[in-house]
Amino acid sequence: MAGQNDYRQGRHVVSAMRVHLVFVTKYRRGVFNDEMLTRCAEIMRKVCEDFEAELKKSNGERDHVHLLVHYPPKVAASKLVNTLKAVSARRIQQEFTSRINRALMHGHLWSPSYFSASCGGAPLAIARQYIEQQKTSAPTCTSEQT
Repeated sequence: MAGQNDYRQGRHVVSAMRVHLVFVTKYRRGVFNDEMLTRCAEIMRKVCEDFEAELKKSNGERDHVHLLVHYPPKVAASKLVNTLKAVSARRIQQEFTSRINRALMHGHLWSPSYFSASCGGAPLAIARQYIEQQKTSAPTCTSEQT
């Protein structure tokens, strides 16, 4: 069960929106070291703050990073992703020019694709069961896809 601190409260909304993101380096090149991963997390934390979001966790390896972001419903996850990737790429390339060989990566730090998964809260089966058990006189909408 989610605790009170797990919810974001706005003027007209209470929400608990979280997303797990994975960004992979261009051509899966192993360019990150511990210092770069730490700096990348700092940069991404600042970007999240600009979106009124919170970077809950971050970690990575030589060729990718994982992020867990808690964000408000007014933020489109795709906009957040685009800004996270753009700002972090620009700053990392500026600060670690000697470590990143731009010629090998054609001027790009990140692959254009990314992984995104919503997470947190009740599992889908529990949410489905809860909705199905609500008392209503209206017909229920069901889909085998959900």
